[in-house]
Parts: sequence; C-alpha cells; structure tokens
Amino acid sequence: MKRKIAALGMAGLFFSASAWGSGYRIPEQSVNSTALSGAYVANASSGDASYFNPANMGWLDQDRWSADLSLTYINLASIDYSDSRTDAYNGGSRSENFIAPQFHLVSPDFNHFRLGLSLVEPAGLAKRWEQPYPRTFAEDFTLKVVELNPVLSYTMADKYGVAVGIRLLRGEGKVVSRGTVPVMELYGETLSSSISRSMEGDTLDYGYNLAITAKASDKLTFAVTYRSNVNLGLESNAATLTNSDVDFPGPFLSNIVPAATWTGRADVTVPVPAVLTAGASYTFGQTTVELVWDRTFWSEYDNLDFDYPTSLPNPVLIGAFDAPKDKGWANTDAFRIGITHRLHNDVTLMAGCGFDENPVPEHNLNFELPDSNALLFSLGARFRINERLELGVAYLYDHKDARTVTLNQAAGIDGTFDNAAAQLLSLGAAITF
Repeated sequence: MKRKIAALGMAGLFFSASAWGSGYRIPEQSVNSTALSGAYVANASSGDASYFNPANMGWLDQDRWSADLSLTYINLASIDYSDSRTDAYNGGSRSENFIAPQFHLVSPDFNHFRLGLSLVEPAGLAKRWEQPYPRTFAEDFTLKVVELNPVLSYTMADKYGVAVGIRLLRGEGKVVSRGTVPVMELYGETLSSSISRSMEGDTLDYGYNLAITAKASDKLTFAVTYRSNVNLGLESNAATLTNSDVDFPGPFLSNIVPAATWTGRADVTVPVPAVLTAGASYTFGQTTVELVWDRTFWSEYDNLDFDYPTSLPNPVLIGAFDAPKDKGWANTDAFRIGITHRLHNDVTLMAGCGFDENPVPEHNLNFELPDSNALLFSLGARFRINERLELGVAYLYDHKDARTVTLNQAAGIDGTFDNAAAQLLSLGAAITF
C-alpha cells in the first residue's frame, strides 16, 4: 500500500496585493503624489510634506497651519488566469473599488521647529476569486492598514532640514478560502478532501521615519527619507479550519482521514517593509523636474508561518494551513519622474511616470499575489481659489505586465496572469489657516 500526504500550498499569503504598488505597498497618499507618480520628495511643498518629506516642513508658510485633505478612488481591474493544463482551472479575480481618505497637517514655525501629523493607508489589498480552482487558494483576501504618523522637523540656516517621526500602524486582515484538494494516492486512486478556512485578525504596531533635505541652491534640492519596517502581528481569536472525510471506495478503508473542524486563535506576522527614498529636484523658470529612486526592503518577507496554540487535529489541516510557507521576496527598486509647471499664479499642472519592480519570485507566485512589474503614468492640476485655499485633482494609471509561471506545484499554478491594472482618481484641498 502506498500512501502519500500531499504538500498543499494552501496557507498562501495572509493577504494579497494592492495592484498599483510593488507587493502590497501603496505609495500615493495625496493629490500631489498621485499626479507625480510618487516623484514627490525633494519638491514636497504643501501640507502633505508631513508624510512624504517632513524635513521640508520648515519651508512652508511660517505663520500658518497647513493642511492637506484628499479622497482617492481606487479601481483594481479583474486579473485573468489562463491555465496551460486545462481550461477548467481558468478564472478571473473580481474587479475591486475602494475609497481611501488621507489627511496631513503642519504647524506654524516654533523657533525653526515644526510639528506635523499624517493619517494615511500605506498598505492594503483585495483579491477575490470566484471560480472553483482559484478560490481554493484565495476566495477572499483583504487587508487594511491605517497609519498615524506624528513628526518633528528642524530647519538650519534656511538650507538644511531634518525630521524624525513615529509610525503607528493599525492593521486588519481577513482570509477566506475553500475548495477541494488532492490529499493522498492509494492503490492508483487520488483521494481528495474539501477544505475551508475563515479568519479575521487585527493588530497595533509601531516604527519610525527619518528625513533630511539639503538646498544646494534656490533651484536645486536633494532629499532622502527612510521609513522603517513594521511587523504586523495579526491575531485572530476565532479562526475556523475544516476538512471533509477522506474516503477510499472499499469495504476496509472507507474512512482514512476523518472530517474535522478546528476553531481557536491563529497568529501570523507580515511586514510592512522599510523604504529608502532619494530625490533631486531642479527648478527652471516656472517648471520643476524631480527624479526619485526608492528601494523597498521586501527581503524582510522570507516566510509565512501561522501559529496555533494547539496542534491541528489531522494531517489534512496541518498540510493545508500549518506548514510554514517559503516566500523569499526580493528587495525592489522603483524609478519615478515628476514635472510640475506653474501655468500662472492660480493654476499648476503636474505629470509623472514611473517603473516599479515586483518582489515575488516565480516559484512563489500564487493566486493570492499574482504580482508583476509595472509602468505608471499620471497627470493632475491644482487650482488656487484664494490665498488660503487650493483645490486639486489627479489621475494615475498603473499597467502591470503579464506574468507566466511554469509548473509551480506548490501553488498549483501552470499558466499566465494577465490584464492586471489599477486606476486612481484623487480629489483634494490644501488649506492654510
């Protein structure tokens, strides 16, 4: 008799990717950053400088508070999966729509010191598959991360600025999956089990951020920012895992692995990775051009391991939901360029483009995160209503490359993911008071 418990790649990623940043990172957190494809560091010049480069806060209006409020509509296109083995495995993820608010505030000058505060969503995702095969791995994977980021800056000789801040991250995650998977080969028969998983978790964790700006001249500015890694220790107090009977059609081995349901606590740690960003801006006439490079340290995400307070009741649940999963993500680089042109005193035009690498190696690509390299294109405008109020609008299109995987047995994938894309529309207001 030959028995073999299959290695089931079912735990996957606890949450899936936002489709417009590498991995599940969300770089754009204001009208200005959306309009400039994220090329907004050295030239950060509104209330949203509190997040993108708090070292620049010292050059805002000295005697007033500066606030930046925005609302971003996000559309994630349906991703198509075409399997090379059989059309029965094909599928498409659901198109997703979200509304994300952002808020930034900078204080007046206090003897060269400034206080700032930002409320943003630096990471997030949604990925839902409805077809039988893909939903086995990811029927519903969602994540919401909200960051409160207080910062303090100091400006020296009107040429240099430094800043430090605290990152307070609140994370909420949900994962649902169900389907039928092969479990065992016995006497030439493949025995299967129906399995399902449902869990919701949350956490509160913290990190820090740093920034420095140097004005080489009235026209040329250099800036570097760093946001630390924050490990989200998501905790679910009511995770539910189930499997059906594994039966063999015979009188003596009719029930090889019995059905089971396990309910209890489940913990998993996933990073919101560190990001190092360097930017240089140059102004000539009414036009400012900024070049930005950033590195996202996804190598922090080397494995995924769900922890349970007790052993799961049978090898089907252990293989599906308890075995640690290798991720082995790679650090990624992004390159961005943004152009800001003051048409006249009341209208400012912006445009940008960029390239984002993806961190997921082919052997670990799965339905929870079918990520690929991306090209970004954006434009926007600001309209000054009066000396205290400016309105803005921005649009960004993110095109993802098709991604083909050849016989990834662990994730059950042998095919191509295509048509991934995202569109962002941001509306906002910059206010001084």
